[in-house]
Amino acid sequence: MNSSTIGINAPKVSIVITNFNGIRTLEKCLSRILNSDYPNFNIIVVDNHSTDGSLELLRGKYPAIKLIMNAENIGFGAATNLGMRLAFEKFADYVLALNNDAYLEKNTISKLLTVAKNNPHAGIISPLIKRPDGSIWFAGGKINWWKMRASHKFACSNSHPFASDYICGCAMLISQKVCEKVGLFDERFFLYYEDADLSVRAKRAGFELLIDPTSSVEHDEQSNNNNSFKTYWLVLSGILFFKKNTPLFLKPWMSIYLLLRKVKNSRDRHKNPSEINAIVAKAYTDANELT
Repeated sequence: MNSSTIGINAPKVSIVITNFNGIRTLEKCLSRILNSDYPNFNIIVVDNHSTDGSLELLRGKYPAIKLIMNAENIGFGAATNLGMRLAFEKFADYVLALNNDAYLEKNTISKLLTVAKNNPHAGIISPLIKRPDGSIWFAGGKINWWKMRASHKFACSNSHPFASDYICGCAMLISQKVCEKVGLFDERFFLYYEDADLSVRAKRAGFELLIDPTSSVEHDEQSNNNNSFKTYWLVLSGILFFKKNTPLFLKPWMSIYLLLRKVKNSRDRHKNPSEINAIVAKAYTDANELT
């Protein structure tokens, strides 16, 4: 499938970008989308109360892009849901949830839609996600229920679409049928694991989660800029995810394993009262209010 063969039958794709102070990467992200060879897409940007000039850029240079402005930062999942609801109200067949620091190739969308066409049970599809140096950042995900861990795969030897335990929210093509059946992102996840949660729900509802190794995006990751912030939400959202989704027969073990992790953190704080150890402890405490 490419722009010359899709024609008027091309499914409608809404590209939903949640932006928070992404001025450094947002313009490149948008320019790559607008250079796409796919003929039937629109762009929705949901801004989480940016203060870095993002809104001025969007209004001045991209007036045709639909802009949703939030009065505060409501998190990735809740903000993306606003864009997805609008997209499906406007009869989108698919939403491509895309980070503001992710840069599409010219044929990324076309290739993803080829996979969707050829795999009717596919609910969520991801391209390979690469770092700026060309190395792989995400080639599928693995969930280890025993160790409460979701991890990226950093290598790919496949030439055809293959299954993944979850799809990363950096660039995930989501079928309207998935959201109709299982809903949107769980808004209790302010940041991180909302993608894994939606993936697990979709998979349990009978949809396939696929990685397309023939398409790619470049991820100029910004989340490492504040390590404390990232650590807090990874821990808190991880606890929420595993409490919510761990298979029933493993629930007793999960409770024991989580207790062991808390004990370890307590010992770590006693030996080394660092900021990171304190942040992890706070995440454990705050997670109790969400679960």
